Amino acid sequence: MNTQALLEEEQSEEHIEEGEEYLTFHLADEEYGVDILRVREIRGWETVTHIPNSPDYVKGVLNLRGAIVPIIDLRIRFNLQLSEYTATTVVVVLSVLSEDKQRERIMGVVVDAISDVVKARRNEIQATPNFDSSIETDYIQGLATARDKMIMLVDVDKLLDINEISNEI
Repeated sequence: MNTQALLEEEQSEEHIEEGEEYLTFHLADEEYGVDILRVREIRGWETVTHIPNSPDYVKGVLNLRGAIVPIIDLRIRFNLQLSEYTATTVVVVLSVLSEDKQRERIMGVVVDAISDVVKARRNEIQATPNFDSSIETDYIQGLATARDKMIMLVDVDKLLDINEISNEI
């Protein structure tokens, strides 16, 4: 094996050992995680400007330092039971990429509470179970275990598809 191949293998092994970091949050009684590198900021819940004729999961938009940011309620997006917003309800502002990775859009998601930042090694992330076609799991990257809890790792690009949401707002 040449030196370059050895270096790449060593870096790959280090990356697996280090793991990826995920910001975890609560939604209903479940815990979800998003790649920490996609998180731009975390904001307390504040009133948004409603957009007429938008899907019910789009709560509205915020003006975030001059940028108009759509705010998506994940309870509604995931078809979970609705709940009152509380003092722990926050908006996680995320960087979302288009399918071709050519466009970036900033979007916010409403979650019940922020939990923690956890590391998950790639070799420890389990694949999403196969369900019949009636259960949509395309936006789940995989499942990780941390602190004796199962965490669903969310693919924000698939969940917050730029083209789909832009067409609906």
